[in-house]
Amino acid sequence: MDQLQQPQGEESPVSALSGVGPKLEQALAKLGIVQIKDLLFHLPYRYQDRTSSVPIGSIASGESVLITGAIVEVEESTQYGRRTLTVDIADDSGSMRMRLFHYSQRQRDWLRRAKWIRCYGEVRVTRSGVEMIHPEFTPFDYPPAPPKDQRLTPIYGLTEGISQAQMRKLVTSALRYFDNREIPELLPQATLRKYQFPGLKESLREVHTPPVEFRRLDMSNVLPEAIRRLIVEELVSFQIARRQQKRLRQMATAPAMQPTSDLSKRLRDSLSFEPTKSQIEVIRQIISDLRQSTPMLRLVQGDVGSGKTLVAAAAAAWVVDSKFQVAVMAPTELLAEQHLKTFYEWFAPLGVEVVLLTGKATATVRRQVERKMKSQQSIVAVGTHALFQEGVEFGNLGLIVIDEQHRFGVDQRFALREKGVANDKVPHQLVMTATPIPRTLAMTFYSDLDVSSITELPPGRIAVNTQIYGSDKRKYVIDQVDKLCSRGQQAYWVCPIIEKSEVLDVESAVEAEKYVKQMLPERRVALIHGRVKVDRRDKIMNDFRNGKIDILVATTVIEVGVDVPNAGMMVIESAERLGLAQLHQLRGRVGRGAQQANCILVYRGNLSEMARKRLKAIRETTDGFKIAEQDLLLRGAGELLGTRQTGAQIFRIAEFPRDRDLLEDVIETADLMLDQNHELIDRIVHRWTPREGQYSAV
Repeated sequence: MDQLQQPQGEESPVSALSGVGPKLEQALAKLGIVQIKDLLFHLPYRYQDRTSSVPIGSIASGESVLITGAIVEVEESTQYGRRTLTVDIADDSGSMRMRLFHYSQRQRDWLRRAKWIRCYGEVRVTRSGVEMIHPEFTPFDYPPAPPKDQRLTPIYGLTEGISQAQMRKLVTSALRYFDNREIPELLPQATLRKYQFPGLKESLREVHTPPVEFRRLDMSNVLPEAIRRLIVEELVSFQIARRQQKRLRQMATAPAMQPTSDLSKRLRDSLSFEPTKSQIEVIRQIISDLRQSTPMLRLVQGDVGSGKTLVAAAAAAWVVDSKFQVAVMAPTELLAEQHLKTFYEWFAPLGVEVVLLTGKATATVRRQVERKMKSQQSIVAVGTHALFQEGVEFGNLGLIVIDEQHRFGVDQRFALREKGVANDKVPHQLVMTATPIPRTLAMTFYSDLDVSSITELPPGRIAVNTQIYGSDKRKYVIDQVDKLCSRGQQAYWVCPIIEKSEVLDVESAVEAEKYVKQMLPERRVALIHGRVKVDRRDKIMNDFRNGKIDILVATTVIEVGVDVPNAGMMVIESAERLGLAQLHQLRGRVGRGAQQANCILVYRGNLSEMARKRLKAIRETTDGFKIAEQDLLLRGAGELLGTRQTGAQIFRIAEFPRDRDLLEDVIETADLMLDQNHELIDRIVHRWTPREGQYSAV
C-alpha cells in the first residue's frame, strides 16, 4: 500500500502518511512531530532485544529479557484489597512467576487455557524467587517457534493516544518515504570528513532499525558510528542554541546598579560571623555584574550549608541601595518562609522592608503586599510561584533571585523576569543550586550562564558522620535515635514512598511511623508527606522546628529548605533506592548545630553493584562537588539537573557522562559553524530544538 495519500516534498505534513487522521495528528504534535521528517528525528531512547529467548535459570535481577516457557499454574487471589493474577512458568533451566495487577477476565481465561507463554519484561529476583511484573506476554497452545526478530526493537517516547507499535509503524513509513528523497546534511563538510561520519540518512535508518551488533557494542562501551554521528550533531545544535541565547541576553539592557548609601557595609558589619573567602569572592563577582548595563545571569552553586543565602542577601542589599526592588523565589512555601525569616533578621534592623507572598496569603495580606510591590518602594519580596501569577506587578524590579533553580520550569522563570521589564530594561537574575554541577555539565548545559562556586563551608561546621546498616539492624538504629532524643535533640526518619507498595520492596513512611511509635511510645512522633495538606504540613514542620516534635517521619518532601539546628540525626530507609544527590541533600538537613550529627542509611535485601558504589561514595565524603562528579558517573545528567524525577528527556540521543569525551569536538564544530556556516545555524537548531525552551536548563 502506498504510504502517502499524495506526493509531497521535504516539508510534507505528517498527515500525508496513510492512517494519520486528525486525532493522531494532534497527538503527534504534542511530541513536536508535525512534518514527516520530524519522525526521523524522534529517536529511540532505548532498545529491547527480542531476537532470542533467554533460559530462566541464567537471568539476573534488573535485566529485561525474552523468556519462553511452559505454564505450570495460573492462580487468582486478592492482596491488599486488589485482585492479583500469578502465572508460574518453567523451562528446562528453572522457573519464574509472572504477576499481573491489571488484567481482564478474557486474559485470565486465555492464560488458564494456554500451555505455553512468551514474556518480555524486567526481571526481579526476590526472596520468593524470580518474577516479572506486568511484562508483555503472548500465550500459546503449542511450543512457540523461535523469535523471528533479527534486529533490536526500538522504544520511543510517547504521549496519550499513541502506542509503541503505532510509533514504530509511523517511523517505518517515514523511512520509506525518504528512500528516494534527500535529508539535508547540516554539519559542515569539514567535520564530516574529519571524523569520517556515515551519511545522515544511513545513520537515521540504522538507529531506528539497529542490528543486534548495537547491543554488543553497547556492552563494550563502544558507540556505533551512526549513533556517534547523531550525538555530535545534536550537541552541536545545543551548543549553538545556548550561545545564541547568551548573545540575545547580552543585547538586552538592564539597570546598572549604583548604591546611594552604605547599606552593603552595614549588612556586613551586622553579621555575627565572618563570611568565608569563597563567599566574598562570589559576592565580588555578582556586584561586578550588577554594576553593568548587561543583564546578569549568574548561577551560584554551593554545597548544602555553604552560605548561598548570605550571597543572595549581599546582592539584594546592593540592588535595594540602588533604589530597586528584589524578588526572591523559592520552590516551596516552607522554604519561602525560612528565607523570609532570614532576610527579615538581616534587613529589618537596617530599615529595609521584607514582604512575603505565597499561595496561602489571605486576600487582605495579598492586597497589601501587591500594593507595595507595585509601588516604586525598594523592598525585598520573598515568595513562591505566587510572585509571577496574573495580577502581580512590580514597580521597579532590579534583581530576581531563584533558589533551587532546577525545581522551576523555564516558563515560570521567564514569567517572573517579564514582570520586571520596564523602560525596555530587564532585571538581573541570580539562580542558586545546592546540587553542584560537574565541569562537564557546566560546559554543556550552562554555557550561556556565568557560573560561580562556593567551595568551602563556614568555619566550625562539623562534618556529618555517615553509617550504613542492613534492615536487620533496625532495632540498633531505633536505639540510637532514642539515645539522641534523651539528650534533648531531634531526629528525621525518611522513607522513599508514602504507603506500602505491592510492587516495590521499599519501606514506606506510613509503616515507619507505626514502627517508631510502637518502639518509642514515650517520644513525640509526627508524619508528613506530599499528600498532607500544605497548612497541616507547615504546622508540623514549625512544631518540629520549635522542638515540639522529637522524631519527624517523612518522605523526601523535607529534602530542601528545612533548617532545624537541633536535629542531630537523619535516618534514611531503603537508601539504596535514592540517588547520590538526593542522599546528600537529605543528609544536609542535619549537622547545622554545634554538635556532631549522624546520618544512618538503612538498606533492604541484597545490594546491587550500583547501589553499593553509591552508598560507599556517600559514606566516604561530605564534599558535594565530589559527590556530584560521582553521581554523574553512576547515574547520569538527569539526576543532577533535576530532570530524571520529572521524566523529562534532556536529549534525544546524547547522554552524559557517556558522551563527555565528544565535548571538545562539539565545541570546535560549533565554533566553526558560528564563524563560517551562518546559513546552517538556524536550520540545525530548529532540527533538534523545534519546541521553544526544550533544552533550557535555567
